[in-house]
Amino acid sequence: MTAEPRSLDDLEAEAITEEEAHAALLAEMDALRAERDELKDRALRQLAEMENLRKRAERDRRDAEAYGATRLARDLLPVHDALRRALDAVTPEQRAANAALLEGIDLTMRELLAVFGRHGLTVIAPAVGDRFDPAIHQAMFEAPLPGTKAGDIIQVAAEGFMLHDRLLRPAQVGVSSMPAQ
Repeated sequence: MTAEPRSLDDLEAEAITEEEAHAALLAEMDALRAERDELKDRALRQLAEMENLRKRAERDRRDAEAYGATRLARDLLPVHDALRRALDAVTPEQRAANAALLEGIDLTMRELLAVFGRHGLTVIAPAVGDRFDPAIHQAMFEAPLPGTKAGDIIQVAAEGFMLHDRLLRPAQVGVSSMPAQ
């Protein structure tokens, strides 16, 4: 078989078709690259979201472990307060007459404080003369008291408590409002 000679028009049409095919292939490659880049971006975003979720879950777990007993701790604070009031109300005569009973109450108080300590609960025990700190103290009243400066604690009504680094209950105090001399 002999090849028939092709006309110039046929050769030009064939060249145009090859250029169109080449352009179509390049356009398809560009579309595939764009789709690949989009899928890669979405996959990276999903990985970052999963890592953030893992970190958030770990933080929530730690918080639940550290602060999960907040309600129980708050419910135990009146027990502490009652034991403290009982021990503070004892006169020297009563102490001598009821030494064994008072020793039991004192041991119970120490054990309660030890349990508090094991679970991250610490006592805020301000003293008369300390400066009022609104971050850990609650002012129950203000009164001018000679010999003090404004902002000095003049009476402690109740101790406060921290659970790890969070304030569970502020110490309840009276504060001097003595004007500057």
